[in-house]
Amino acid sequence: MGRLQLWVTVLAGLSGMMAQEDLYRKVFVFRKDPSDAYVVLRAGLEQPLHNFTLCLRSYTELARPHSLFSYATKAQDNEILLFKPKPGEYRFYVGGKFVTFRVPEGRGDWEHVCASWESATGIAEFWLNGKPWPRKGLQRGYAVGAEAAILLGQEQDAFGGGFDVYNSFSGELADVYLWDTGLSPDKMRAAYLSLRLPPAVLAWKSLSYEVKGDVVVKPRLREALGP
Repeated sequence: MGRLQLWVTVLAGLSGMMAQEDLYRKVFVFRKDPSDAYVVLRAGLEQPLHNFTLCLRSYTELARPHSLFSYATKAQDNEILLFKPKPGEYRFYVGGKFVTFRVPEGRGDWEHVCASWESATGIAEFWLNGKPWPRKGLQRGYAVGAEAAILLGQEQDAFGGGFDVYNSFSGELADVYLWDTGLSPDKMRAAYLSLRLPPAVLAWKSLSYEVKGDVVVKPRLREALGP
């Protein structure tokens, strides 16, 4: 038995339906609106985060509030949260506090977002489709807890639950990555263009996940998600 097969077997034994898969050129389709469905991710963090970068790609017609990425600890349900309250606005939470980034309303296409944060300066960066927005201050000196429930498609109001279906996601999600460091501008643009990226604690090409409810893995319909 090879190392990868053994790792998949161990994951399956620990968490029932947890699987590890290369999702390159694939997407999660959240079919219903509103929905109680979500995807659980396993990151395997061992230390609190003092720096991180989160990237993902979404495709939706939703105009109501919806959660894209929710990272909760037992002490703080919005430890890391990427939330879209309405078209043209993103909220980026760290440790229960957030900053708002106002963006052009989508034109019915994929949107690629990267959000990064560093504890030492409290600087939060936000990139949309490979372009940076003005940086903002958020939670200087904070540390993000390592023992977390990480979900796509729902906002956690309690550790691993407490969902409001009217904050659920409906549409397609892809290219989810989480690094325990800040990325350089070149790497931010590389993430948008789906180019080679540094090793990540959550990586789309080796994602450990479990589907809960009506979510389907499908090939993406477009060959390229970049420009």
